[in-house]
Amino acid sequence: MAALAAGGALVVGGLGYTVAAWTDSEWVYAGDGSGGPGIGTGTFEVQQSVTSPYTAGFTDFEANPGQAMIFTPGSQTLSPGESVYAGVALRTTATTTVPADVQVRAAVPATGVTVADAGGSLFSALTVRVATVVVSGTGAAPTCTAAAFTAPTTIGTGPLASTGASAPQRLAAGSASTQFYCFEVTLPQSAATAASTALQGRTVAPAWEFASTSVE
Repeated sequence: MAALAAGGALVVGGLGYTVAAWTDSEWVYAGDGSGGPGIGTGTFEVQQSVTSPYTAGFTDFEANPGQAMIFTPGSQTLSPGESVYAGVALRTTATTTVPADVQVRAAVPATGVTVADAGGSLFSALTVRVATVVVSGTGAAPTCTAAAFTAPTTIGTGPLASTGASAPQRLAAGSASTQFYCFEVTLPQSAATAASTALQGRTVAPAWEFASTSVE
């Protein structure tokens, strides 16, 4: 009488025999067709330039306060009703493999920059407009002046402390496009402002974040 015992041994008349069998295995791996790995990650990096005509000098400033934008002459001696302008351009790096959506956030005080604005009165009084235009490849950006603020290029207008862009802008991968932004900061004209000395002799340093997200 033969019986199969635990462990794969065949028991016949009290004698044990090991069951033998052929075995084989096959493997595959994620490859690239030439012996290398077949799965990996892309690269993603957005850079900025604040130097006109914004065709070079792109670099990273990824924490507040970032890089200094130099506004037009008179920016530190504003009178009611006056506006000043400054521009910045953003694009992805040449090695970036995916597009980016960029959203301009509302201004906050620049970290580490000493100002004279007790109580934040001037920061609260100022208004901002933001205009944008896309330039193909590495072409030069337009001049940042009042003429830049026409529909549909204006993407934000309102109080400095609460106004960001109304929608994100799409940057092409691989530096294929450059997004130019023009900022206009204004001390509004009003009877109260003109008659008051409360805002005189003050300074502020607003900082804007460009929040970027990769797009698949």
